[in-house]
Amino acid sequence: MRNTIKMIFSFLLVTTLFSGCVDKYYNVPKEYWPALDEAFRKAGDNVLELKQALNNTPVNQKEGMAFLIANMPVRDLRTLTAGFLLENVDYAYRAREKYPWARELPDSIFLNEVLPYVSMNERRDNWRKDFFNRFDKYVAGCTDIRSAIDSVNKNIKDEVKVEYNTKRKKPDQSPYESMDQGMASCSGLSVLLTDAFRAVGIPSRIAGTPNWHDNRGNHNWNEVWIDGEWYFTEYYPSGLNKSWFLADAGKADPNDREHAIYATSFKPADTSFPLVWDSTITYVHAYNVTDRYIRIYQDAEREKQLAGNRINVKVWMFKSPVCTLKGDDRVATNVDVFSGDEQIGGGRTSGPTQDMNDVLTFKLEKDRDYTFKYFGEGGVMKQVGIHTGDENMEVRLYMK
Repeated sequence: MRNTIKMIFSFLLVTTLFSGCVDKYYNVPKEYWPALDEAFRKAGDNVLELKQALNNTPVNQKEGMAFLIANMPVRDLRTLTAGFLLENVDYAYRAREKYPWARELPDSIFLNEVLPYVSMNERRDNWRKDFFNRFDKYVAGCTDIRSAIDSVNKNIKDEVKVEYNTKRKKPDQSPYESMDQGMASCSGLSVLLTDAFRAVGIPSRIAGTPNWHDNRGNHNWNEVWIDGEWYFTEYYPSGLNKSWFLADAGKADPNDREHAIYATSFKPADTSFPLVWDSTITYVHAYNVTDRYIRIYQDAEREKQLAGNRINVKVWMFKSPVCTLKGDDRVATNVDVFSGDEQIGGGRTSGPTQDMNDVLTFKLEKDRDYTFKYFGEGGVMKQVGIHTGDENMEVRLYMK
């Protein structure tokens, strides 16, 4: 019996050695293995904490833990505990499972812009569980990421009781350092808001410039990811891609490190984020995003110019010319707008069950000729021409 057991054991050992099935890091994708080897080497005496964190992570969260350990700076490799990392990863995945916008995120965005426990060089606070519980109530009724962003943005100030104040102790405050004081710089406020977004599964990062084009100094703010695009916002919100600093951002120089705009990244990126309070720190990774801000500014300026030369044209569709301006007389149908032979727009008129204030509206240039085309009663193509003036106007179209 003993010889049989020894033969079976030897067979299994040889089979394992030569089959290549040894999983060095169980359930961790192999692309992380070299980086994990290097991270464990750099961790020194703290390596047992990191290995405990990786080993105790649930299977469905293994890649997340591996991503953090593989990309975290040396200061964290040598100090963070297994408990800290396990709670951070656990609640990040809870958010991903709970919120519909988080479930739809690509893995790459979730790992780099939701999962990380830190944005810059701030003190490593264990904020994840607390912020998950704090901000869940603001997004619980939201069905899409835009409404969730808006809700967190509008409520964070009252929730954390922190205001902008130059008397704060330091610029790079952690969330709880700012909350303990009730004050923070633009950088501290940005850390707070990004952590709040991440806590409820909203991808966020910090953006900023070390110095404006006119040498007025630095400024930091936030970015959020929506359907493949990054948008900027701030602790004191004025709307996505809208802020007092947009005109200054539009004058940034992508080729001048001091006057460019950057966005943070947990994993290695194009460059490092310039920290004006400590220029020796280079472990905060960043992308140079100046060109995007220049483009946003230019688009906004073009829109302003167009808006100044445009009026609102409201379009109503009725059953016949004898109909009155009543809800029951309205008809919902498609209307296209042409300038000469070129179609420049289109939409659908409001029907009898829609609110009377819900009116199809086009923004058209002043002092121009336009033609509205639509299919009337019996499928007959109808067209009505108008000439715009300097004032907003209404157009009534008829099916008969």
